[in-house]
Amino acid sequence: MPAQLRPADEVRERCEDAGAARGEHIHSEAPIPRPRRADCPRGDEGSRAGEGPLREAPSETGSGRPVVQRNSVRRQILDALRTALVAGELTPGQVYSAPALGERFGVSATPVREAMQQLALEGAVEVLPNRGFRVVVRSARELAELAEIRALIEVPMMLRLARTVPAERWTELRPLAEATVRAAASGYRATYAESDRAFHSAVLTLGGNEQLVRIAEDLHRRAQWPLVGGPDPRGRADLIADAAEHTALLDALTAQDLAVVQSLVREHFTGTF
Repeated sequence: MPAQLRPADEVRERCEDAGAARGEHIHSEAPIPRPRRADCPRGDEGSRAGEGPLREAPSETGSGRPVVQRNSVRRQILDALRTALVAGELTPGQVYSAPALGERFGVSATPVREAMQQLALEGAVEVLPNRGFRVVVRSARELAELAEIRALIEVPMMLRLARTVPAERWTELRPLAEATVRAAASGYRATYAESDRAFHSAVLTLGGNEQLVRIAEDLHRRAQWPLVGGPDPRGRADLIADAAEHTALLDALTAQDLAVVQSLVREHFTGTF
């Protein structure tokens, strides 16, 4: 059984006092929405009825007893916040404090603050000294610029892969493409976003350039943050159409049809994801 994170009362109070000293407001901000995915971290047992506690991945010691891993908590919080951003559950322009988010997830403010610092590096939030973190307000122009940069990086790589990668390697990626179709059918944008990134990363990894893969993943993630108007109005049908382009791309790569590959990749970047 995974170890259950239960911060001692004095630890929680110390963290909250530290947040207050920084000027992070924990009562005046908008309520934090409940994660909708079953694998998202939830608050402690006493925070809301029906919610389970945040659990940490166990690590075995020499005695065979699980120990709490700090990095596991930070990673869970980071994943949960990314999911909430893509789903539009964290509002662009709204300020959120680490203590309030920590209370929401049943942890101290420290792992939340660390996760938010990572999101700041990714361009999803900005740090407001003595206040907290504000979700960045993005425009359609920024999204178009990201699509242009992705095309400049990925189109040449895709064309090279079409010329050099044998057909059987593309067959190995079929399950990932099919996973994006299933995720799109769910209609849940955060689930689709995760599978979409996995597919694109797997394709680019075949080029053997790890730095390119990291840069492409960062650009891809930035393109998934919500626009100023909130969640993207396009629905399940648009996600399904976007996912269908993955299987079409594999067909073109297998056939070494360079013209179709180039067209599909460019059009794909101007779509939902």
